Amino acid sequence: MKKKATLADVAAAAGVSKMTASRALRGVRDVSKANIARVRQAAQELGYVGNFLAASLSSQRSDLIGVVVPNLANIVFAQVLSGISEGIAGSGMQPVFGVTDYDPDKEYDIIRNMLSWQPAGLIVTGLDLPEATRRLLENAEIPVVQIMDIDGEPVDACVGFSHIRAGEEIAQALIAAGLRKFGYAGCALTMDVRAAKRRIGFQRALIQNGLDFVEEVEAFELSSIGAGRLLTEQLLKKAPDVDCIYFSNDDVAAGGLFYCLEAGIAVPGKVALAGFNGLSIASGFPGRIATVRTPRREIGRKAAEIICSALDGKPAGGEAIELTPEVDLGLIGARKG
Repeated sequence: MKKKATLADVAAAAGVSKMTASRALRGVRDVSKANIARVRQAAQELGYVGNFLAASLSSQRSDLIGVVVPNLANIVFAQVLSGISEGIAGSGMQPVFGVTDYDPDKEYDIIRNMLSWQPAGLIVTGLDLPEATRRLLENAEIPVVQIMDIDGEPVDACVGFSHIRAGEEIAQALIAAGLRKFGYAGCALTMDVRAAKRRIGFQRALIQNGLDFVEEVEAFELSSIGAGRLLTEQLLKKAPDVDCIYFSNDDVAAGGLFYCLEAGIAVPGKVALAGFNGLSIASGFPGRIATVRTPRREIGRKAAEIICSALDGKPAGGEAIELTPEVDLGLIGARKG
């Protein structure tokens, strides 16, 4: 059996020290590009893999950043992950992802398992955590950044925006456009607490203007285009005179649009549709769905930068970064013109 290549072999072949070879393979920023190129070339020629688990045991910290998200089916979180990858570029860190499916028990297990890997930091979606999960993060003794929300109390740092305020702002904009009879269609609000917060903000703005939801429907499954079609059909059968339906997100709103197109209901002429996230599926029907565009990639990038800064010795505890979503009414803005 051929002898397995060692870090010493790579360093010797590249003409550098073992320490430089190790740092070059991890992509650490203060290693010259020339040394990185030589070390990587030597590693490729020797078929070197390395043992970063052993390195983490000796240093009491791995080069992993744990990232916990609710799902990957929604492009929102794929774009957050892209931002995280941008934020750690050149740091030598490697992201490891866990998907909770909005299940608090699964989230607890994922975070506990990630902590057993001695990660350099954790990025966790949301602020509303069960007490046991929160204790895990409080006792982790590593940088923790909670993302996508600021409506609550973070364990350490957070990057996101107010979902309550996002709901209020699009409601105010729709009311200013002349809409008065509102319906609501949402999915899995007991699990998707951020969608529930947006609904609270939206209804708060309605009540402040002497209005309220005419009708509400909810599916207990996770959001999808199919769920949006069914919910829209249900709502319009119960309240055919609504002039606007607010959906928990753009996936559900897109399903509502497909139902209306099939049923011959003019959008936004007969009924206006509003969602959340500014997804490409909504922009595929230009101006037909009002939405709130969220800075997802920037959230991921800033969260990763907070952790990298903390690892470089720059205190980041308690840092809170609030970003601003953008309301886009599309064709609805001219509907009453």
